[in-house]
Amino acid sequence: MNATPNSLLPSPTSHSLPPTSKTPFTDSRPFWLTLYFFFNLGLTLYNKGVLVRFPFPYTLTAIHALFGSLGGAILARFQVFVPPRLKKNETTVLLAFSFLYSINIVVSNVSLQLVTIPFHQVIRSTTPIFTIMFSALLLGKSSSRWKIITLIPVTVGVGLATYGDYYFTRWGLILTLLGTILAALKTIFTNVLQSPLPSLTDLTPKSFLSQIYPFSILAQARLHLNSLALLSLLSPLAFVQCMILAYLTGELDRVRTYSQQELTGARLMALALNGCIAFGLNVVSFSANKKVGALGITVAANVKQVLTILCAVMLFHLNITALNSLGIILTLLGGAWYARVEYMEKQEQQQLRNRTI
Repeated sequence: MNATPNSLLPSPTSHSLPPTSKTPFTDSRPFWLTLYFFFNLGLTLYNKGVLVRFPFPYTLTAIHALFGSLGGAILARFQVFVPPRLKKNETTVLLAFSFLYSINIVVSNVSLQLVTIPFHQVIRSTTPIFTIMFSALLLGKSSSRWKIITLIPVTVGVGLATYGDYYFTRWGLILTLLGTILAALKTIFTNVLQSPLPSLTDLTPKSFLSQIYPFSILAQARLHLNSLALLSLLSPLAFVQCMILAYLTGELDRVRTYSQQELTGARLMALALNGCIAFGLNVVSFSANKKVGALGITVAANVKQVLTILCAVMLFHLNITALNSLGIILTLLGGAWYARVEYMEKQEQQQLRNRTI
């Protein structure tokens, strides 16, 4: 029996498809999210001790940026990454992002003086909601219904977990909401700056907001930078801007007095260690953002909040109410639910891609 032409062709089995390389664990989402939680919790708890003895938030942020600059320069010197050369329009994008980064710090610090910490945390827990809104308005990215539903237990859980003395002024409420919006925008554009250029077939819908400066610049800011390159470019700008803020607010004068009267060698070493941890967190945070996306990292930040509460309870023997405990459980379950939905959607997308091959 003669073979037909079709029988001479390879059958469309998995053997005829391109082999799918298994992602190493060190390049996986769980790995980077675990590092994100580890560094974030560590720096949060460490900052609690440092800021008690060094109550200068702008200067502390400048120290973090300084160590980001030094760390990036050292790693570039040892050829861990190649520092990119930006064109004029790309430099403009980076400057706009650095201003967003600095303004976010200013607004957050000022709002904390006008509201209580529990109220501040409740408002900040809505960051994923603003992330969904701005991703749709600026980038044309939509989230599935199930993803949006999973945000309910996460947000409500943070509110219950941090329930306490709620006090705010009108300006405090406005600035806290503004800080939450800025945090969402910063997270989105951290992801965008590390994204490749969209293909010509990617017809992303434009909105009126994406045409307004500086969003018109940032909405097209796909520089495809890796995490270390972005950090090495952003850190010097952030350092200069934070030092200017420290000077304008009079903080530098207080730091000068403090350094003459209270700064010991041990405290200087503590600040240096704090800067090293901050550098590690920035690298991990940018990498995790690139891996899991802007929305995923804001959900992870909410889960981090309740994990911080748990750690504080265990380390400092704090008492929490049944309502706080319920909030912690809700947030953790909501975070797990979100991760499950995210995983299932990725699996469906992968199956669809395989069918088109």
